[in-house]
Amino acid sequence: MAQALTSETHTRAAERSLVGDYVTLFKLRVSVMVVITAAAGFYLGSLKSGISPFHLQAIEFLFGIAVVTCGSSALNQALERRTDSRMRRTANRPMAQHRISLAHGLILGFGAVFLGSLYLAWISSSPLTGILTLVTAISYVGIYTPLKRVTTINTFIGAFPGALPPLIGWTAARGEIEWPAVALFSILFVWQFPHFMAIGWLYRDDYASAGIRLTPTLADTQYAARSTVIQALFYAVLMIPAALWPSLLHVTGLPYAIAATILSLGYLWYTIQFARITKDPNGPESRTLARNLLKASVIYLPLLMLALVLDAQGRLFFS
Repeated sequence: MAQALTSETHTRAAERSLVGDYVTLFKLRVSVMVVITAAAGFYLGSLKSGISPFHLQAIEFLFGIAVVTCGSSALNQALERRTDSRMRRTANRPMAQHRISLAHGLILGFGAVFLGSLYLAWISSSPLTGILTLVTAISYVGIYTPLKRVTTINTFIGAFPGALPPLIGWTAARGEIEWPAVALFSILFVWQFPHFMAIGWLYRDDYASAGIRLTPTLADTQYAARSTVIQALFYAVLMIPAALWPSLLHVTGLPYAIAATILSLGYLWYTIQFARITKDPNGPESRTLARNLLKASVIYLPLLMLALVLDAQGRLFFS
């Protein structure tokens, strides 16, 4: 009896461990953010069409997006398993530690990306949604991920697949790419740069040791700090008109414009504070400033999406 109980305990522990590894492999926190931004695009597109966004297709669409996103994350970790093992923040990932084999990860990743994209194309009125989702996965895994070890331009390249989810959500509801969808894309595209610069500076030692090419990891620390700040500030300023674009397109009204202005000015303020890293790039305060900007970026985006949804122009329940 005791042996049976011990065996059952080990089995449950292994199951819990595997579940935890899948959570890490699929980067669930990142995947949730992707689903939220895609849902915002679908919601706004549905209202533009004069239909309620609360129906079965919405759930089906978000499920498909989640599956493809999880698959892309698994493939990303398969490609970066050796790099991950050399960085403290990623060293315990399941593929870096060989708790999940390369074959296991590749099967999960390719299966999820292919089947998820096929599913989205099948449930959508237009195959455009499935095609865009597949393009997002391919560009993220096949272009952005390898470029991280080649050139600092990878940040700019990676911002394209990172910004596509709300545009995909819009096309799922509308069946075509329109200017409001481009506006949503631009918001995500511009938002990423202060966010990425903060992450890059906060973990630059880790990235440098793994051979990942980022502006914050350039050999000349003072030049790296100056270039990092210039990029972060440029896009933080650009964030203000980008965030206001939906109002100019009459997707939202004045309340959103006010909220977007306040939130974007707050984002800019934290980026301006981040600029102080140029005074002492190697000092402890530079990490604090980077961490503060990272927190601000993570708070800013969901609040902006919430303001978009709450002030969306259209009728919720009746066509």
